[in-house]
Amino acid sequence: MGTPQPTVTVRMADAGDVYMSWRWDGDIAPRGAAMLPGDPIAEAVSALADALPKPDAPGGLGRALTTGAFASMDAEYELAQSLSRALLPYGLAVQLHEFYTRGVRPHIRLQPSPRVAQVPWEIIAPDPALRLIDIADVSLLAPAGVVHAPGRRARSWSADRELPVVAVLDPRVPGFRADSALGSVLGRMNGAGALSERVAEHLARQRLRPDAPEPVEVFRRTDLDRKWLSETLRAGASRLIYVGHVTAAAPESGQSESAELHLACTADATGFAEPLRAHRPLSAKDLLLGTHTLHSEPVAGLDLWPIPSRVALIACESGGDLRFTEALGLVAAMINGGAELVTATRWPLPTDLAFQRLAGTTAAPLQDLICAIDAAHDHPNPLHPLTTWHRTRLTTWRETGAIEHSPLLWSAIATFHT
Repeated sequence: MGTPQPTVTVRMADAGDVYMSWRWDGDIAPRGAAMLPGDPIAEAVSALADALPKPDAPGGLGRALTTGAFASMDAEYELAQSLSRALLPYGLAVQLHEFYTRGVRPHIRLQPSPRVAQVPWEIIAPDPALRLIDIADVSLLAPAGVVHAPGRRARSWSADRELPVVAVLDPRVPGFRADSALGSVLGRMNGAGALSERVAEHLARQRLRPDAPEPVEVFRRTDLDRKWLSETLRAGASRLIYVGHVTAAAPESGQSESAELHLACTADATGFAEPLRAHRPLSAKDLLLGTHTLHSEPVAGLDLWPIPSRVALIACESGGDLRFTEALGLVAAMINGGAELVTATRWPLPTDLAFQRLAGTTAAPLQDLICAIDAAHDHPNPLHPLTTWHRTRLTTWRETGAIEHSPLLWSAIATFHT
């Protein structure tokens, strides 16, 4: 057997300033702790927020793609440096660099505080020639209270890997046109392109749910509602991939459980979320509580929707749990339902159409991202191919400066592990 990958667990807490502690598995390196001054963190996090897409603000998406910090290499690197100066303590940086000089890639398991939950740790720059993703694998710790919740029935990839892949790809949201706020994420799919080819591979192996004679018939379906999802998951699944819309709860609300997944559910579906026109979203609260208080004979969420071992939620700010003190959003709901690994996003994602119309590219980077995550989730250790893909994106960004390779899109993804 090979040498285990060195792993360091890093935990952060907000208390005016930010306090960080780290511990290496097996105590192979000294433990450490640091107080990170709040003002530099506030400045760096504010600069990051200014650079992120803001789909609901006039021009907020166009600015992110054309003039924001993620739109040019120099500005992006300056942002990455400021995040590194504010958030990476010297003691930990030295330990990581020592492993790097020995040709060893450690694994950083990180629990960020709510204030810094959107930081893309992979791109921070501890050295002019290095980003954190160059020297380490990075994952986020799932909330401990959820992982160890009574009654949670964790699923195992090794036991379930041959079961079907459940794919909810750009479902039609009732009452919303394709060009509206909850309209199409992927646009018109014609059977060509990387994502259609990936779907075709799954269909050829008779592994995809929903099954369909052609890849194009898997997208923009009207039957992928909470009832279909419940029946399909209860029939057995190795993993779940969702591409569509998420409405994240505002951090100041304190209601992380109000995060909503938009399926093809009509307004008469049973659930905790308020209807939107002809549609009722599926909320994290639904997934956690099922029909508790909604039905005379309630069913628990983890019985209605038994979540498979691996989940990908590719939608705007689907991984927003950690921005809350009580992290009970969609990631927590998936883990509570049985998942051991969840890949989600830190902020809103620009669509391929936005890249093409607003930034003038002909590429389809969102489809490429979906394919990379889908392929990684079939790997024995998904973090390895995801990290490799991150590094290839970073290399291409350094070489070309083309917006479709900017960390604006690819560094939005984060993987939570139990």
